[in-house]
Amino acid sequence: MSRLKLKLKQISKVFDDGNAVIHDVDLDIADGEFMVFVGPSGCGKSTMMRMIAGLEDITAGELWIDDALSNHVPPAKRGVAMVFQSYALYPHMTVRENMAFSLKLAGKSKAEVDAAVRRAALTLQIEHLLDRKPKALSGGQRQRVAIGRAIVRKPGVFLFDEPLSNLDAALRVQMRIELARLHKELGSTMIYVTHDQVEAMTMGDRIAVFNAGRIEQVGTPLQLYNQPANRFVAGFLGSPKMNFLPGRLSHNTPDGVQVDMAGGYSLKLPFHGQNGDSVTLGVRAEHLRFADSGLPATVQLVEHLGDTQIAYALVEGASEHIAVKLAGHEAEPEAGSASFLQLDPAYCHLFDGQERALPRLQATPAAREALPA
Repeated sequence: MSRLKLKLKQISKVFDDGNAVIHDVDLDIADGEFMVFVGPSGCGKSTMMRMIAGLEDITAGELWIDDALSNHVPPAKRGVAMVFQSYALYPHMTVRENMAFSLKLAGKSKAEVDAAVRRAALTLQIEHLLDRKPKALSGGQRQRVAIGRAIVRKPGVFLFDEPLSNLDAALRVQMRIELARLHKELGSTMIYVTHDQVEAMTMGDRIAVFNAGRIEQVGTPLQLYNQPANRFVAGFLGSPKMNFLPGRLSHNTPDGVQVDMAGGYSLKLPFHGQNGDSVTLGVRAEHLRFADSGLPATVQLVEHLGDTQIAYALVEGASEHIAVKLAGHEAEPEAGSASFLQLDPAYCHLFDGQERALPRLQATPAAREALPA
């Protein structure tokens, strides 16, 4: 099966009503890469995919598929195949007929069609379903058929537009594993759109984080998790999301700066900044712990998840509850009790007034692990 690389150069999209939804997007996608577009609803990720597929016109910029400028190439000639959230199966056709339909339209012989359908069904483990109609299939089976219909075309690029959104939680996990296996087996270039950051973190070779029609950051899952470029990326990736606390810089020295926070709590961190500047300190739930001293906090609620507990606490100055991840066997903090939080300086982040991440004086252990070899 062939595979293609893509280059997006200053891509923009403005609808006829003047609504601009994509703004000067630049992105290179390597051949054979599994690239995930992630972001909140309405951020432009699906529109970007539809422009790659040829289902939406590109207002400005260039789309290169391999070495061919493809802005005006018809969808059927781009070497891409799209799998939709809605499956879009023909209800009156069997699975076999649904998968064979595009090949028949292309004038392929019966022998070629049958062989392609058999190969795809075997890959997706649905050969026993070929004579059923969509109404007799489960959601996961319908999704496999939709993917099979794309596979038989042998595209260079697979485009997945939130394909798991209609499935229940357990089936979503199973299908994530199946899609990862499929990518490894086929070796094709895949672009996957989702608003689910867990799907993005577990499936993508790289992730492009979209926000308001722009790409905030591109990188591997661990790079984005451990080295977010700004507060948006830091808050979007991770469950529970990163905690944010207001602070002010003081006592700037060659080896770091002091961050003063509410309740008289201060922390020395390996960053540089201007004394007196307001900053936002970010720290993930797994890098906090309850202690006998530190940042004053009041426990509000504890969620039990089996292997872990998530405690939510009120902290002076914070606009939201602060989440603290604990091991399932640890003593449960009592709701309503006063306590203190200790922050691990090695894993704290600082964001300036424009919500950009301040550069660290030295990389954290996790950040060093995330760097490419």
